[in-house]
Amino acid sequence: MQENTLSGTIERVTFHNEENGYCVLRVKPNKKGKIVTVVGNCAAPNAGEQIASKGQWIKNEQYGDQFKAEEITTSEPGNLAGIERYLGSGLIDGIGPTYAKKLVDKFGPEVFNIIDNRSKQLEEVDGIGPKRRKEIKSSWEKQKAVRQIMVFLHQHGISTARAVRIYKTYGDESIHQLRKNPYRLSNDLHGVGFKTADSIAAKLGVEPDAESRIEAGIEYALKSATDNGHCALPESELIESSSDLLGVQETQIESCLENLITKRKAERDNVTGASLIFPPNLLKAEKEVTKRMINLISKASSHPDIETAKAINWCENKIGYPLAEG
Repeated sequence: MQENTLSGTIERVTFHNEENGYCVLRVKPNKKGKIVTVVGNCAAPNAGEQIASKGQWIKNEQYGDQFKAEEITTSEPGNLAGIERYLGSGLIDGIGPTYAKKLVDKFGPEVFNIIDNRSKQLEEVDGIGPKRRKEIKSSWEKQKAVRQIMVFLHQHGISTARAVRIYKTYGDESIHQLRKNPYRLSNDLHGVGFKTADSIAAKLGVEPDAESRIEAGIEYALKSATDNGHCALPESELIESSSDLLGVQETQIESCLENLITKRKAERDNVTGASLIFPPNLLKAEKEVTKRMINLISKASSHPDIETAKAINWCENKIGYPLAEG
């Protein structure tokens, strides 16, 4: 199916779910035509913003023709009417429709540059003092950060829906956290497994033989085993399966496994002559179970021994009929 593009101005945000970014937007296309409905995922869409989207035209039985966007990016509005609508949408703390008009009347298309670089000048507008100016500047910086993060994620091939989830998880630290360790996504985001995180890491430039990738792959292989009911894996089996998963030499796996053990992210234990690798929490649990079983066996029971024949007879008299054999 051919992918289509749609660019225009957001006239109205009909619906927006802040948790997953799903939105329904009314958009006026840049090309001549009537206002259309765009559905998809976007972190923080606002009236007046420019929108660029990729996706497919669909026909919804209830709502008619819609543009179902697989990717949505937004940018600051380019005309005065859009700027005023954008600033007056409630997006920026301290600015409502009244102050939006005042700001546009005062600064025109330079208003964004004023907020960015010369925010002191905002106090030239009647009603804006130091307190409101600081409120506007702080809120503006936050919205700017959201847009920069979304652009960064899109540039690295991350879908809008997933980008929204990443932003909701890490906030302003999103870019820093992903550059530092993209594999943490598999632990921090429900539904994102190692293979998805590995794909994102590759787009971010992580090399196939990077220690961070190999260590994450070993942890994934060990977790997969525990998900299948195992408490541990023989070390040789873990090394082999990790090598197959990652496409790297077993010697590299061995080196990174030692790193994980040093970091206490994996534990080695010798069981009946075999070297087993455990997740730390499961080795601790196994040792605790063993300890408790030994205690139970070594201590005399505080309850008297049960005379089986008498117990059966008592039970039969109590219920009024004999128990079945066996």
